[in-house]
Amino acid sequence: MKILRRLFFVFAIIYLLPALASAGLWYFKERPQSWRDADWSSAGILPETSASPEAAIYVFSATTGGMKGAVASHAWIVTKEEGASAYNRYEKVGWGRPIRKNAYRADGRWYSNEPRIVVVVTGEQAKRLIPKIERAIAAYPYSSTGAYRLWPGPNSNTFVAHVLRSVPELDTVLPPDAVGRDYLPEGKLFQIDADGRDFHATLYGLAGIAAGWRSGLELHFMGLVAGIDIVRPGIKIPAIGRLGI
Repeated sequence: MKILRRLFFVFAIIYLLPALASAGLWYFKERPQSWRDADWSSAGILPETSASPEAAIYVFSATTGGMKGAVASHAWIVTKEEGASAYNRYEKVGWGRPIRKNAYRADGRWYSNEPRIVVVVTGEQAKRLIPKIERAIAAYPYSSTGAYRLWPGPNSNTFVAHVLRSVPELDTVLPPDAVGRDYLPEGKLFQIDADGRDFHATLYGLAGIAAGWRSGLELHFMGLVAGIDIVRPGIKIPAIGRLGI
């Protein structure tokens, strides 16, 4: 019994307290009451295509809407071919066409929340990786209508995480508040990234572990992520995000 109490105490400190603190702050935060009231306009992050003709890849993440915004974010992928006059935005949502293309502005706010850049790749490397990203998007196994589940997945973050694992040259993982990122497609319990630098084990997104060059060391519980980064020193706090370099 002492061991169980200690485990519960550790769990409460690591997972419950940050989540409850984040929920408390979110409850009192001024925010839109519905998607109709939200601001979906451009955040002005991306350069005009005429001023930046080189190929580019961006992965964005933004706090989501409703009370789930207390602990979760939404991610999407943006690409631009060399010399293209417009960006292409790809994401997975729970309404409309499952894999949506250009449904919103490439750097648009999400439920009035400012997007943040997770990773950016430009130039020749982006030119080389865009076809790989498009193949990964086409190969996503949950692209049919109805193939979406808010929690534990597959959801919008499951989709982006699938692309990142399929194209490890992007060299990043989604932030800790990207609930659903750890749900492995097709019910897999284990997966190693294509370059062998990250290992993932999960019980259908409910509990698991990730370790490697990009993930550092992470422990997952009910969609919440706690961990440490070694290559880019920092800590990952459930519901709050990553603190560090």
